[in-house]
Amino acid sequence: MIIIPIIRFNHKPLLHLSLLILVLFSSSIESLRFELQSGHTKCISEDIKSNSMTVGKYTVINPNEGYPLPDSHRFTVRVTSSHGNNFHYGDRVQSGQFAFVAAESGDYMTCFWAVDNKPPVTLTIDLEWKTGVAAKDWSNVAKKGQVDVMELEIKKLQDTVASIHDEMFYLREREEEMQELNRTTDSRMFWLSLLSLFVCLSVAGLQLWHLKSFFEKKKLI
Repeated sequence: MIIIPIIRFNHKPLLHLSLLILVLFSSSIESLRFELQSGHTKCISEDIKSNSMTVGKYTVINPNEGYPLPDSHRFTVRVTSSHGNNFHYGDRVQSGQFAFVAAESGDYMTCFWAVDNKPPVTLTIDLEWKTGVAAKDWSNVAKKGQVDVMELEIKKLQDTVASIHDEMFYLREREEEMQELNRTTDSRMFWLSLLSLFVCLSVAGLQLWHLKSFFEKKKLI
């Protein structure tokens, strides 16, 4: 999820803030459902910043409700970070869940591989993946804290504001990295252009020298 940092109080940041809050709250109730053919792999990525809580739950949909799932409806799942660290692994499972605190910022990948079967089958997998504020179990917070509805909503808003604040600093760091990358790229392109110009002028000079020498030998000039 990409959030645009708010610098000045004008209509655009207010629009971005509204969209951000809408995404933060809507992500807590949506899940992803996709199909996976036997013998194939499908991966889903999520951009997570460091020290953020993330929880996930996955299950294969039973094509015949009321009957046990066949053994062919099994898959292998693995959750890894962009640095190759493994955070969750399930072998030949039909459902499961994972929860961890992100050790580093970046894209986290959840890959599903369906067991190869003859004849091939198609699995329908339901994945619910929450990060940040959406990963909190607010029902447990309400039970433990013995708070009423208004206090619970205030706690949600406080955590949402803290999440926005952390996300802004995270995006500011990413923006500085991108600016540095742009400066480095511009510098390299400048020197590459100079080198290309030098090579072209050198080749043109050599061609002129060669033609002049050729015409002088032929006594044409």
